[in-house]
Amino acid sequence: MAAIIESEFTITAPHASFTPTASSSKSITKPHPVTLIPAGAGYLAHARRTLNQHSFDDEDRIRNEAAARELENLKALDGGEDDLGVGDEAEHPDLLTSDPKRWKDLDLYAVLGLSHLRYKANNDQIKIAHRKKVLKHHPDKKANSGDSNDDAFFKCIQKAHEVLLDKERRRQFDSIDPYYIKMEDAVPTAKDISGAKDPDRAFFKLFGAVFEREAHFCSDFPEDQIPKLGAPTASKKEVESFYDFWYNFDSWRTFEWLDKEINEGSNNRDDKRYTEKKNKNERTRRKKEDNQRLREFVDLALSIDPRIKRIKQEEKEERERKKVGKTKTAAPAKPKTAKEKEEAAQRAKEEADVKAKQDEEDKIARQAEKKARDAAKKAEKRAAKAAAAAGGADTAA
Repeated sequence: MAAIIESEFTITAPHASFTPTASSSKSITKPHPVTLIPAGAGYLAHARRTLNQHSFDDEDRIRNEAAARELENLKALDGGEDDLGVGDEAEHPDLLTSDPKRWKDLDLYAVLGLSHLRYKANNDQIKIAHRKKVLKHHPDKKANSGDSNDDAFFKCIQKAHEVLLDKERRRQFDSIDPYYIKMEDAVPTAKDISGAKDPDRAFFKLFGAVFEREAHFCSDFPEDQIPKLGAPTASKKEVESFYDFWYNFDSWRTFEWLDKEINEGSNNRDDKRYTEKKNKNERTRRKKEDNQRLREFVDLALSIDPRIKRIKQEEKEERERKKVGKTKTAAPAKPKTAKEKEEAAQRAKEEADVKAKQDEEDKIARQAEKKARDAAKKAEKRAAKAAAAAGGADTAA
């Protein structure tokens, strides 16, 4: 079946100075049918070099010059500066049709094309990303190009830029970043670990990633100073230190971003106080649920951590070694001669006599204490009766 291949490269006619290579064969081979195989970039490059009489060095030079021109054009379009790793993210169609009135429900990092950086994006990167989006979605540019779409997404871009450059409001958004909210439900389970081909390796890979993600919300230490999950060979001290840190973990998440908006046009102070109180209660509830979620995850990690089993086994073996050593040390030596046996029996008899005497003295002391208590009780009763009798006589008088 015939196939037509369209190529972007057009083979031009050879130069006037081109002379074909002379045949090295004395006789011409008889013609015979052959199957043509579609050629790729290698064949096109060969054809280009042959027709233009270029060497490989010439091809490399031409290619480098073209790449340099393209780079200069890109820099000219972007102001001639490095974009600091911002890049150009693909824009989802649903994102482009976002409602600016519901800007609080948007992923602001995705709006500016910073999904790959998120909370790690600095102010310079946010400004560069904003400039790129403005150049692409500015209403004037759309009008000039004949695009009749409204400026809804442009308003979202402006709002995202405004929020992410405000330190306090950005922290509020990072507290409920939808990217991390979705990942909270995608945590590994005990079944995931036990069903893995290598459970120990799966534990450190899956749980380690979650702990690193949660470390971003620590309010006490920078992210790079927070203890890692560690290695399978970690010592007992390292493991205890790790779990002690996470059981005392303090998160800076406040969930203010989810507060119900207060109607600024209302003059009713009671409504404002009620809304503020409700928002405060909701933040407290969410904070408590988040702490409980993290606590349950740490409990799960501790319960299936392979190092805990190893440490317990090592401690058990150490106790058994100490017990065996103590038994060997405390075991009395057997008398070797009749004299030693007699002396041992005499010592045992003397110890028994001393113990019996001490027991007898203790018994007498207990009996004396009991008699004294009984006498005190009787005296107390007599005094009570006498006081009662005296009180009755006074009443009669």
